[in-house]
Formats: sequence, structure tokens, C-alpha cells
Amino acid sequence: MRELLRTNDMVKLSWLTALLADAGIEALVLDTHTSVLEGSALAIPRRLAVVDEDYQRARRILSEAGEELPE
Repeated sequence: MRELLRTNDMVKLSWLTALLADAGIEALVLDTHTSVLEGSALAIPRRLAVVDEDYQRARRILSEAGEELPE
């Protein structure tokens, strides 16, 4: 698995996950339960990740959609 980005914005995560799913890429949102257990939705950002084989294509899709991704 490789991380694409981290965010606390649940709407953004939902949109990006749907965008990747539309392209046939399964994405996984990590740290959801940890964030909830911490008691603050903003304390621990959630991570969006994909399998290694889909990483470059997922980055390209998100970049074309206007998403600025960390290096």
C-alpha cells in the first residue's frame, strides 16, 4: 500500500475515493477508527492509500482532477 494524501476533510476523501473507484482503482481510507477513538475528528488525519501497482495511475487521476498531492 502507498499513501496518496492525508486530510481531515471527509467530503474530500469521499469524492477522491469515488473518483478513483470510477477509474477502477480501489482506495482504502486508513486511520478512520483511530481518529474516532481520539475523540476529535481533526486530531488525526485520515490517509488515502492504494496498492503499489495503482499508485502512479491514481496520482495522475487525482492530479488531473486538480488535487495537489505531496511528493
